Amino acid sequence: MACTIKTVFLAHPLIASMNMMQSVGLKDRLRRKSRSILRRIAHRLGYATLQPISQLAPVSDGHGSWMSTGTDPQFLCEGLRYPLRQGWYHVTVDMAAVDTIELDAKVYIDFGMGMNEAWSQRLALTKTTDGRHSGVVLMARGANQLRLDPATMPGKFRVSHFRVHPIFRAQAAWIMLTELLRRQSGYRQGMLLILRAVRRAMSMPHSSFAIWLRHLYDGAKSQTTAYQQWTQLYDRRATPSERGDDKNDQVSNPHISVLVPVFNTPEKWLRKCLDSVLDQTYPHWELCIADDASTLPHIVKILAEYESRDHRIKVVSRANNGHISAASNSALSLATGDFVALLDHDDELHPDALLEVSQAIAKNPTWQLIYSDEDKINEAGLRFDPYFKPDWNLELLRGQNCVSHLGVFKTTLMREIGGFRVGLEGSQDWDLALRCAEKLNSSQIGHIARILYHWRAITGSTALGAQEKGYAHDAARRALSEHFSRSGESAQVLDLAAARGLFQIQYALPLQPPKVSLVIPTRDHVDLLRQCVTSILARTSYPNYELIIVDNQSTEPETLRYFQSLSSEPRVRVLSHNFPFNYSRLNNAAVTECEGDIVGLVNNDIEVISPNWLTEMVSHACRPHVGVVGAMLYYPDGTIQHAGVITGIHGVAGHPYCHMPRGYGGQMGRARLAQRLTCVTGACMVLRRGLYNTVGGLDEALSVAFNDVDMCLRIHDLGFENIWTPFAELYHHESATRGLENTPEKKKRFQREVAFMQERWQGRLENDSYYNPNLSLTGEPFSLAFPPRW
Repeated sequence: MACTIKTVFLAHPLIASMNMMQSVGLKDRLRRKSRSILRRIAHRLGYATLQPISQLAPVSDGHGSWMSTGTDPQFLCEGLRYPLRQGWYHVTVDMAAVDTIELDAKVYIDFGMGMNEAWSQRLALTKTTDGRHSGVVLMARGANQLRLDPATMPGKFRVSHFRVHPIFRAQAAWIMLTELLRRQSGYRQGMLLILRAVRRAMSMPHSSFAIWLRHLYDGAKSQTTAYQQWTQLYDRRATPSERGDDKNDQVSNPHISVLVPVFNTPEKWLRKCLDSVLDQTYPHWELCIADDASTLPHIVKILAEYESRDHRIKVVSRANNGHISAASNSALSLATGDFVALLDHDDELHPDALLEVSQAIAKNPTWQLIYSDEDKINEAGLRFDPYFKPDWNLELLRGQNCVSHLGVFKTTLMREIGGFRVGLEGSQDWDLALRCAEKLNSSQIGHIARILYHWRAITGSTALGAQEKGYAHDAARRALSEHFSRSGESAQVLDLAAARGLFQIQYALPLQPPKVSLVIPTRDHVDLLRQCVTSILARTSYPNYELIIVDNQSTEPETLRYFQSLSSEPRVRVLSHNFPFNYSRLNNAAVTECEGDIVGLVNNDIEVISPNWLTEMVSHACRPHVGVVGAMLYYPDGTIQHAGVITGIHGVAGHPYCHMPRGYGGQMGRARLAQRLTCVTGACMVLRRGLYNTVGGLDEALSVAFNDVDMCLRIHDLGFENIWTPFAELYHHESATRGLENTPEKKKRFQREVAFMQERWQGRLENDSYYNPNLSLTGEPFSLAFPPRW
């Protein structure tokens, strides 16, 4: 629904009186004058107009309520005297939840780089005893715009009286000190804080004291994250009926052996790890522990204690320390279960982890390799940083260990491949997943879209970053290189700059690189076309290609002259297409004229960045199981525009990571890694010409929108894997020649195409196997779904 000025409110009682004047029908001139006066008064007092810009809908209840429709609702704060000058400010807003929503108000501050998560400063507002949310901020430089994000989940709330007003340094210090004292747990802690503050105030300048207080103040804002709210709502134990406790037939339930290699684990974390197995709601397990010659005396005592507590616990003690691969093999030697599950000695399983695994096996009896979603858990037991994974994605596994935790393997398969390989320590589980996958087809590998594993994030753990164990990165590179040798694929494993634990796989081209026909539909706008053609010819390192420019009724003399000038370029042909604009028909007609074995569809507003863009895309397209290959496209300002396509987003399909800066990692680094995706954008895609013809090209019933999504889905249904790669980088000057969908005719055509896609693909769109049912289809891609779609 379009938001007009009537849906926007000036959040101060003075402005409400102006609304009353309107209702009694005063003269227009008096009303305008009153409005102007009241706005100036509100402006002077620092009150702002809250303009809804994302995921917000007004509620007609007479109380100024709003409905957050996603996980990232946003108000733009208008009416302030921008730019706000450098100095201290107090930000306040009256907010109250109407239903189960938990408010988590944040103010984003734009200092001139745009309103972007990576560039803006974020101020988390704290809730005071009177229901007001407030915060103190030091504007280190002038602020061009503010934005209020009231919550991180859907729900109904009221908001009013948003105010930003400058305060003196002493006022800021007093507010911050008062808030810090309020947060202390007792009288003694409060007195200690006051004594610290007095000592600091006496030993440093006033400005430094205020900044010291600000660091304490910012660190004390313990905001509940969206993920913590999500876990409180949806992450629960299974009920007895869901577990099947009332069923007597347990014969078909798989027996699962949990392998735990142990070496000098701190007592606290070892007990939590072992207790998480004892706490399982599924009874048919055994715990196989290998003590890798620990030197700390508590290890033997604890393991003996747990072994005596439950007959399902087995312990083997190694005479010599052999590191994790050897210890894991010792644990594997104890296993008698149908499947083995891997658990590190300081991590925890979700109580329903083995239950979910057993239920998945019952539904999918061919599965031999199973993995789940995972998160991290800190020393205080706080869960964070979830990884909601895609279904089986070998291309992604070659760039990162996306199987990892919880990993479950058929025991016979584990023994067939020889268990864990010594010498791959640190990435032994990655190597294991690769070697198992080589023995299986995709129907034998399954993903459980639930958080079943909590990875302990403590000093020394790779949960805090791959840099914690540099040897793991080297082992991963070796595991991947040997995987390609065994698979018979010619590929190089390259490190990613400043991203340990992630890799680029560079596939070799055929000895005779195939000819590529790049099809570029156009109509006038010669500056864009010239930029596109020039950048391809000047910056493309691939040796064998042609450009086919499809002229759709251009009339501008400069454009026609440019076509004439291209006649001297042997790699360029210009074809005429004298029919009404239909993007699908334009490309289909041009492909019949192509000479290349590979076809590339390229918009005329594309500009090449990386010289190897076409080499990278063709190297994937030449692989026999690959269908369509897509590229990384940026807006002219360098932010992400297209990083693959997720189906189901906002009804049909959407692009993740939009407007994030170049180099942005995305969820667990996925924005930096080549991977299988169901769909990629037709603004720049490459595929074999024979495959294009096999599926009949683009569907001409989709003249503008979604024709690329539709063709990708049809190719995917034939069993081919569509690949998106971030290593082919180009600019995309978005639809500059076609214009916006801003006329009644264009809007009607767009709605027809939406209806066409929803009818043809029905339930398929919202079940993208390379996304995750825990992630939103209505908010920003890769934000949390409230509720999840399991």
